[in-house]
Amino acid sequence: MNSETVSALINIFPWIIPECVLGFFACVLFLGGTWRTNRHLWGAVALGGLFAAAVAQLLTPLPSFQTKEAAWAALFAGPVWLDRMAVLLKMVTILGGGVLVLFSWDEVSDEHAAEYHGCLLPLVAGTCFPASANDLVTLFLALELISIPTYILLYLVRTDDAGKEAAVKYFLLSVFSSALLLFGFSYLYGLSGTTNLQGIADALSPRDRVDEALPGMALVAVVMVVAGLGFKITAVPFHFYAPDVYQGTSTGAAALLAFIPKLAGFVALIRLLGLMPFELPDIDRRPLLASQVSTLLWIIAAVTMTLGNVLALLQDNVKRLLAYSSVAHAGYMLIGLSVAPYLIVRTVPGGLSTVGTDAVLFYLVSYGAMTIGAFAVLEYLSTRDRPVETVDDLAGLSKSHPGVALLMALFMFSLIGLPATAGFIGKFLLFVGAFSVPSSPGAETVLSDPPNLFRLLALIGVLNAAIGGWYYLRIIAVMYLRTPLQPLAKPRVSPRLVAVWICAAVTLLFGLYPRPLVDRSQAAVVNKVEVAPGPKAMSNAPD
Repeated sequence: MNSETVSALINIFPWIIPECVLGFFACVLFLGGTWRTNRHLWGAVALGGLFAAAVAQLLTPLPSFQTKEAAWAALFAGPVWLDRMAVLLKMVTILGGGVLVLFSWDEVSDEHAAEYHGCLLPLVAGTCFPASANDLVTLFLALELISIPTYILLYLVRTDDAGKEAAVKYFLLSVFSSALLLFGFSYLYGLSGTTNLQGIADALSPRDRVDEALPGMALVAVVMVVAGLGFKITAVPFHFYAPDVYQGTSTGAAALLAFIPKLAGFVALIRLLGLMPFELPDIDRRPLLASQVSTLLWIIAAVTMTLGNVLALLQDNVKRLLAYSSVAHAGYMLIGLSVAPYLIVRTVPGGLSTVGTDAVLFYLVSYGAMTIGAFAVLEYLSTRDRPVETVDDLAGLSKSHPGVALLMALFMFSLIGLPATAGFIGKFLLFVGAFSVPSSPGAETVLSDPPNLFRLLALIGVLNAAIGGWYYLRIIAVMYLRTPLQPLAKPRVSPRLVAVWICAAVTLLFGLYPRPLVDRSQAAVVNKVEVAPGPKAMSNAPD
């Protein structure tokens, strides 16, 4: 290895300090749990670890390079790469981890609290890694770092027959998805001769023409990769585990499954398929198998959102309903990925941009807030003697818990996509991206394609949002228009309520004032690397 490569490998260690901090606190939790059982103590330790990781991330500067060779060495040799998208998604993941700690504060027993939070922190660290993964090995290990603690969490929080069944189903299907993903990775390695993501993209990107033929095995590899990650994002036909697992496990674990794997799966797809433009001298990269991948994602998006919404109409169990809702929202987000290859622009004011990918990032944040918030309301209302499991259990909630009913209505309105909520802004950005595909080849676009299919996809998305509105409004109607079948417990102070309020604040904030998150999402999808020789290196940090 030359000196530039060695230097690049040494310099990556500051980029993974947040993950190291989370790993350290996880060790503290596992060891501490052997001598003391106290859920309040270990919940506080877990929150402290997440706070320390957030501070470490905020204090970690984006990489700066004095020579082009140093930038190239970091890109083509390093296992991780720190850019704006990595920073944004790491902060989102850490904040989401904090909400999940508050969510499960009273749900997990004193006996298992240390182990539960000790598994949650590596899971959060594993979700941070795909955002900065720059190598197939790193990416696969990151996804396994998410999966393995999840198996334990599913068993710790609920050990009855339903909980064991949920854990086993998730384990077996997760192993199957990992096998598909590894199969696709092996083909990518065989075709490119490297495990580095930048090297793979460079080897498989067409050189002379956009429609230049690539090996058929490349398409097989991409199909296998999409299939393997389809399990993480609950895309059809890899969604069938979700309703049974969500219903069988605890509410906190269901909320975790609804958000964390989906976030990691979509980020991994963005990295692997090259759906981010690059600003680096001498790099002119196009998305991998753009037209074929776009068609594949178009089909999966249409089927996923339609099947998820239609099956949700038939559900009475709220967790099963939210499971199918999770499937439908995966379909909405796939709209952004399917149009992204056609919306990568080379020369626009302010640099490169892409409408589809940044819309997915915005929607991931919105989806996480409104979905975790809805699950947190269910958990806040539940007691050992009176669990809230069906839609009828929410009857009359506006009379017994008017504030909580209002928050639940907010989350339902956001899941529908009504104005003044983050869900509306997210859907609006995704549908605008579908309508923004250029009608004819232009000098500014990397690819061009007739936009009719994408407009049809947007129309399918709008119709599905209307279908989804039916079962979300049904929950609101039950809360406000019916009398309770059995009185719910009186309102009480709980960390779960803090989690509900945080999710509500995010949902309202980015619904009423989305500009900060929109700007950060747009900046995150452009991998801008400025190289300038001299004593003072130029950084690729945001302006």
